[in-house]
Amino acid sequence: MAKPSHKLRFCITSPHPCNYLTGREASNVFVDPYFPKDKQLYAKLLASGFRRSGEHLYKPHCMACSECISVRIPVNEFKMRRHQKRAWRRNQDLNIKQCKAVFKEEHFQLYSRYQAARHPDGGMDNANRDNYIEFILATWSDTYLYEFRLMDKLICVSVVDELEDACSAVYTFFDTEYAERSLGKFAILTLIEQSKQRGYSSLYLGYWIADCGKMKYKIEYQPIECLVGEDWKKFNTLSFNDFAVKQN
Repeated sequence: MAKPSHKLRFCITSPHPCNYLTGREASNVFVDPYFPKDKQLYAKLLASGFRRSGEHLYKPHCMACSECISVRIPVNEFKMRRHQKRAWRRNQDLNIKQCKAVFKEEHFQLYSRYQAARHPDGGMDNANRDNYIEFILATWSDTYLYEFRLMDKLICVSVVDELEDACSAVYTFFDTEYAERSLGKFAILTLIEQSKQRGYSSLYLGYWIADCGKMKYKIEYQPIECLVGEDWKKFNTLSFNDFAVKQN
């Protein structure tokens, strides 16, 4: 077994078909899996555009494309829009509970149904317990699961990492039979409010891709900040050139 390194190192994956943009190739940079991780390192890397997937920290590193833009909400400046207020009111009958992240069969079953309904043939629609745990949980992060229940029925779960000054929304899955409730939207609004109450400055939402329909929703939460180079900038202050695609 490899020994942990005292120097932070990175590795780059080989190019593979992009999951978000048809006809594109993607690569990722991963933090050395043997390097010991903690909340302080996580916070620094998160602010530099990394994300967590299970035990691993990564970010896109594509040779001919830079369309994956890290985004975060400055929660104390956020103002709900009209459609967000409707989603908020529509779900006030739900019971919300924050739980420490552990495997629960009830969560896994909801996750499996969600993947089958929303991402058929996407590589995650035949989930098993092992790859669910490997994707959602990590031994070194301060991770919580937010349960959303209608009466006693679990209809939504949000996976959230808490850091010193921010939260990261890792993943949300829900019962697709309740589409009229806009559960994904309500989950983000809930995390914004929870972040405010806990004194956090930001809620990280991962990557926004302008030309990917599944990712466009993130820019609806305003104001929102985008990582451009090494700087976080408000979306409404950016120009087209800030998002220019890298060329070979």
